[in-house]
Amino acid sequence: MRLVLLSCAVLVAAALLPAGHARAVDAPACHAGAYRLLDGSVVEIGRVSEPAQLRWRRVDGSTGLLSPADDAWRSTTGWTGRPDGKVVRFGDCAEARIDFDGQAGSKIAFDITETRFAGKGEQLRGRLVLPQGDGPVPIAVIVHGSEDYSGVDFYSAQHLFPAQGVGVFVYDKRGTGQSTGKYTQDFHLLSDDAVAALAEARRLAGPRAARTGFLGGSQAGWIAPLAASKTGDAAFVVVGYGMADSPLAEDRDQVMLDLRRAGYGDDVLATAREITDATGAVVASRREADWERLEAVRRRYAGEPWYPAIKGEFSGLLLQHTREQIEATAAQHDKGTTWNYDALPVLRALRIPQLWILAGADREAPPEETRRRLVALAEAGHPITTVVFPDTDHGIREFETGDDDSRTYTRVADGYQRMQADWILTGSLPDAPYGRAQLLAQPRR
Repeated sequence: MRLVLLSCAVLVAAALLPAGHARAVDAPACHAGAYRLLDGSVVEIGRVSEPAQLRWRRVDGSTGLLSPADDAWRSTTGWTGRPDGKVVRFGDCAEARIDFDGQAGSKIAFDITETRFAGKGEQLRGRLVLPQGDGPVPIAVIVHGSEDYSGVDFYSAQHLFPAQGVGVFVYDKRGTGQSTGKYTQDFHLLSDDAVAALAEARRLAGPRAARTGFLGGSQAGWIAPLAASKTGDAAFVVVGYGMADSPLAEDRDQVMLDLRRAGYGDDVLATAREITDATGAVVASRREADWERLEAVRRRYAGEPWYPAIKGEFSGLLLQHTREQIEATAAQHDKGTTWNYDALPVLRALRIPQLWILAGADREAPPEETRRRLVALAEAGHPITTVVFPDTDHGIREFETGDDDSRTYTRVADGYQRMQADWILTGSLPDAPYGRAQLLAQPRR
């Protein structure tokens, strides 16, 4: 009966929504949220860095960028810039209505609590978003990647997960949005802030808090497990496209991928390790001996045909610039990254369930060593489930490859969003298959 009444209400709303009602001058922020369409499906509308645009997302991973045109919003596929023919219109801000590609819908109401709380020496802005009701729900604290923008303003998780029955706590990490402090990539400070965020989420949720834990992507693969190790009572960790290795290894593995893509074999890759060891030492410490070591390998290999192919996270930049140039801009670019962080001791010590989701063709965080380590940990009895989405890049995004080997991203892989929600809700993956996902390892029963 409730579904019938909802459908009737949405039909009435659609009838009252005249063509061209949504104006390009409408503030996009008020349209952000999750909408239930007539067919029962959910579409999320989120803000992006460009204030005149929005992005739509579905649970199945399809997505598009919305730009105002002709008193409506017109969509382009994924991140391609290609029009897909979808037209979206909204009601006025107070009406919470949508017409998505010819189908009417209404915004899903959530229980939302805004807050400010104490991180490690800073005041952080946060938001708890729960499905409406009185019953307990699992809550995921969203741990940031390396982005430097507001999580409260821009994270789509605060709409998609509550629409699937999972509570979410989002916050602006230090130095971003409305939180105080200086932006940093110091994993120890950021994990302390994440611990404080978990405590605040529990405080606000009260008896509604069921299983609570951490979820995040990319750099959060280092921070979320570290935060869980500090709480003592987190119930889970979910990591998307992160690394179970050091940040320095991210550059190393990217360099190896650069050289393989350029057609070089294992002999060249073995030699290039000498370069990445030297560049990594400079980035991590900048001691005099490290500079001398870098200059030595630069002189030794600068004439090699494979030398220009080295890019990586930072190695290519170090090889292309003098010490004076690097030191002149070091303070500007130094974000306090915990370069020598060792992920394995934390992962070995954690006894709570972890779900790691890898991108099989990840160019930013090449997954091979992470995959090997996580599978070995599971085989040794650690409660780690590891899954890979083949043919996806960072963000579990599917792509088209151009003639120049560049990638154009078309969507997020089907099954990725649903897998995370199911695992947080149940601690398992009950509705497999999840798109093309492949299970690599799971805890022994």
